[in-house]
Amino acid sequence: MRYQYLTENTCSQMISFELEGNLVRNIEFFGGCPGNLAAISKILDGYTVEEIETKLLGNTCGRRPTSCTDQLAKAVRLAYDGKLS
Repeated sequence: MRYQYLTENTCSQMISFELEGNLVRNIEFFGGCPGNLAAISKILDGYTVEEIETKLLGNTCGRRPTSCTDQLAKAVRLAYDGKLS
């Protein structure tokens, strides 16, 4: 199933991804740093929700309390728990 998550406090405005069980696939960031986020999307393709959380949850960007990757970790958890439509 495909999910869309509106980010908070980041340069990217939205993250779109697919969940197959607990596997995250086809991650797309809209806005933000295109080269970095495209690379991150390729690297993380096929990772589990738990692997993404372990590696990225709590990651910050500059003075912001979050980052695009932190937002991704939050988004995949919400989707997996059925709290994101």
